[in-house]
Amino acid sequence: MNKILVTGGLGYIGSHTVVALQQEGFEVVIIDDLSNANEDVLYRIGKITGITPQFEKFDLRVKSLVERFFSENKVAGIIHFAASKAVGESMENPLLYYENNIHSLVYLLQACEKHAIRNFIFSSSCTVYGEPDSLPITEEAPVKQAVSPYGNTKQINEEILNDTCRATKLQAISLRYFNPIGAHESAEIGELPIGTPQNLVPFITQTAAGLRKELSVFGDDYPTPDGSCIRDYIHVVDLAKAHVIALQRLLNKKNASNFEIFNLGTGRGSSVLEIIKAFEKVTSKKLPYKIVDRRPGDVIAVYADTTKANSVLGWKTEKTMEEALASAWGWEKKIRGV
Repeated sequence: MNKILVTGGLGYIGSHTVVALQQEGFEVVIIDDLSNANEDVLYRIGKITGITPQFEKFDLRVKSLVERFFSENKVAGIIHFAASKAVGESMENPLLYYENNIHSLVYLLQACEKHAIRNFIFSSSCTVYGEPDSLPITEEAPVKQAVSPYGNTKQINEEILNDTCRATKLQAISLRYFNPIGAHESAEIGELPIGTPQNLVPFITQTAAGLRKELSVFGDDYPTPDGSCIRDYIHVVDLAKAHVIALQRLLNKKNASNFEIFNLGTGRGSSVLEIIKAFEKVTSKKLPYKIVDRRPGDVIAVYADTTKANSVLGWKTEKTMEEALASAWGWEKKIRGV
């Protein structure tokens, strides 16, 4: 049985992972409530792979619907993306984040126990490290008190997974991503946030396309070389492939313990202003931007130590930041008709 459930599979990272799974021969079923995705992504996936995956539209917070799905579908594993994911929004509406991100995981894990589903990949985040003591960040770095409700839900969910793996036969891998950017080379799928973008690169591409008057840089007075925040920007296609490798690790029983954690990044930090300049160079588009106040919940600098993912998981990044920015612009141009 090679049928895999991907929750949030029409979202940004989810859709790229569905493509990677199908290209490796897996059958995919997607659950998505379309709160931050469009159903036409389903058909775009089909254009890339030649296979339109099974799709179920419902909210994972509705326990009865979760139970009904698993009574009607047998799957060999779950990759769980479905969650609210914006740091800023979580500061403004914490209860939404606690309800959405925690309830959905608990109901899925209850279904795993009831239906003997053993393999679970969790979409986590480098936000669990908070403001790190040292860089680059290894998996052994302490999990700090979260600086946002979003980050806190990732910490809580990892604790729930760890406890469940100890108490049951579940095997889980938590993948802590750094900052995904870019789009599929076909320009059929990419990052398309509903409303105002919360992430840097879609804001850049929307500004370059004329949808936004100018880009806001949240602070230029951080203790970094150019005063702007530093992040580890990873191409979404590389990130998607890591999920397939992690799933295969569980299916082939290569995991060293029932609950494993891997950082997914490039190992290199780039500042916001560096990304802006790199985008301008790659695309020959001048970006209007202004410096504004710092944003609550933002940490100064984070980038990954990828040693464990490289050596233990057997995964490494292949694409450059320039390739990621060029693909993001290609996607933006295609959907806007620029």
